[in-house]
Formats: sequence, C-alpha cells, structure tokens
Amino acid sequence: MAVDWLKLTRELSAIAQTGVAYSKDVYDQQRFERIQEIAADIISSHNEIDYQRTLNILTAEHGYTTPKVDVRGAIFSENRILLVRERSEGLWTLPCLLYTSDAAD
Repeated sequence: MAVDWLKLTRELSAIAQTGVAYSKDVYDQQRFERIQEIAADIISSHNEIDYQRTLNILTAEHGYTTPKVDVRGAIFSENRILLVRERSEGLWTLPCLLYTSDAAD
C-alpha cells in the first residue's frame, strides 16, 4: 500500500497553520511551527525546491487553510498585452481575480 506523502504533508501543514494562528500558548505555537518545519523538510526532500523556500511557501498564509480560486485573463490591445507585477515575488503575470473564503481575515 503506497503512502500519499504529499497529501499527508499538506494535512500536517494545514493543522500547523491553524495552530500557529490560533494557539495562545507559546509552547503550542512552537510545536505547530516545528510541524511546519517538518512538513517543509518532507516536501523539499521529495522535490527540487530547497527547504527554506518550501518553508516560506508553507508559512506565507495565516489562519485556517481555505480554498483559493484564481482566475486569469489575457487583455490584448494593438498588439500589446496587459501584465501586472505580483507583490509576492515581483514577477510579471496576467491580471487575475482571487477569491478566497477568508473574507473575515
């Protein structure tokens, strides 16, 4: 029976993300941060993404892990295309609308 390491790691990361955000006890927060580090270590050991970048990705979101929907569209005008610069990485991309159910956050 094969273990779906990515699914399990995502679940660990989601639990840790929620714990870091909502735990009031400093020791619990440290435990959840360690779980995030373990999840990053597992993911980076199965991919070509280094550990620190993986950890940065896993810790970028706060609160409950919720689905996010991203819709992008291309806008052409006189042989030109509209691009926008992403805040997170400063790279250029197509414009998008992002829906998240975290409306209260």
